[in-house]
Amino acid sequence: MATRYAVVELDTTPSTQDEARSRFDATAPVLVVSRHQTAGRGRLGRVWDEPDRGLFTSLALTPDWPRERWPIIPLVAGLAARTAIHDLTGVRVELRWPNDLVIDDRKVGGLLAESSGSVVVVGCGVNLSWAEPLHDATALSDHGALRVGPLELARGWADRLLERLSGHPDDWGLDDYRDACATVGRRVAYAAGFGTAAGIDGDGRLLVETDAGVVAIGSGEVRTGDTITGDEEGQ
Repeated sequence: MATRYAVVELDTTPSTQDEARSRFDATAPVLVVSRHQTAGRGRLGRVWDEPDRGLFTSLALTPDWPRERWPIIPLVAGLAARTAIHDLTGVRVELRWPNDLVIDDRKVGGLLAESSGSVVVVGCGVNLSWAEPLHDATALSDHGALRVGPLELARGWADRLLERLSGHPDDWGLDDYRDACATVGRRVAYAAGFGTAAGIDGDGRLLVETDAGVVAIGSGEVRTGDTITGDEEGQ
């Protein structure tokens, strides 16, 4: 990797996102890895439920990309996590737009990107093992990945993320994301209605086929389900 980054290992922290932001001094990216996280958060302000053993990591950096391309970064981070998990464990995960890592439609991890000024902090959480996971969750250990450690996986993710971000923003990995996206082809419900996820555009937006035409969704909550009907419009 041409881009070097500092690594901070912690036993416990309220939030790796906040920790990475506070430690970033603009000279190089900072990767924070913690064994436990007491006040972690997910996308849209959700609380992150901590597994028995997990990856809790955040990378703070100033991207070289134009600011208008920053909304793609969470998707790029998902691709980097997917590649790192497969390379280090052999387990294949899919991506649920915009920021979930899933195996057999169960969440195994998630991404979160937050920006402030010129700084972007990208977080990645992965369930490594979980004796009693939530009903819609799973862990890598349930799929044969027993030996990978948090630091190894965090470094693998950061390396792959920075490598993708070092390229041109038009080459962020759109085809790779489309191939890995478990949302495409599914019925979806979103804030303004429902439809069928038809694809991902070059700006990372979810394209949804509706009765009124194709809608491009760039943010907000999207739920998937093969049984979603018109009765769920607006939910």
